[in-house]
Amino acid sequence: MLSSNMMFMGFIFMKLKHPLSMSILLLIYTLLICLYIGMMSKTFWFSYILFLIMLGGMMVLFMYMTNMFSNEFFNINFKNLYFYIILMLMIYILMMNLIDYLISNLNLNNKEMEMIYNNNFIMNYENNLLFNKIYNYPTNLVTLLLIIYLFITLIVVVKIVNLNIGPLRTKMN
Repeated sequence: MLSSNMMFMGFIFMKLKHPLSMSILLLIYTLLICLYIGMMSKTFWFSYILFLIMLGGMMVLFMYMTNMFSNEFFNINFKNLYFYIILMLMIYILMMNLIDYLISNLNLNNKEMEMIYNNNFIMNYENNLLFNKIYNYPTNLVTLLLIIYLFITLIVVVKIVNLNIGPLRTKMN
C-alpha cells in the first residue's frame, strides 16, 4: 500500500505548479518513505532522524517561499482533484484485489501461519530489547550527555537570538 501511495504522489508532483503545494506533497512523501524504511528496519530511529532532517530543510524552504512568493495565489482546481481522488481509489481497489488474490493462492496452512506469527513476535521482542539498551547502564551516560548537550545548545540559541531586541529578520521600508 505504501508503494502505491508513493507512486501516486510521484505522478501528482509532476502536475503541481505552486511551491506551497509542492512542499506539502514533499512532506507527505517523506513521511511515507520514513514509514516504509521504519517497517523494513528493526527500529524506527533512522526513519525518525531522516524525517527530522527533511522537516528542518522544509522549514528553511518555507521561509524562503514566504519571502519570494508571498503574493502568489494558491488556487485549487477541483476538477483535477476529483480526477486524482478517483484515480487513487481505483489504485487502492486494484492493489487490494491483487493482495487478496496473492494471499488466496499462497495456500498456507495453520502451522506455517503460526511460524510467521511467531517470527514477527520474536522480532518485536528483539526490537524492544534493542530500544531499551540505550537506557541501561553502559550507554545511559551517553544518553544523559546528549540530553544535557541539547539543553545547553537550546539555552545558547535563545541567548543569541535575544527575544527582547526583536526578530532576526529586519523589515524593509
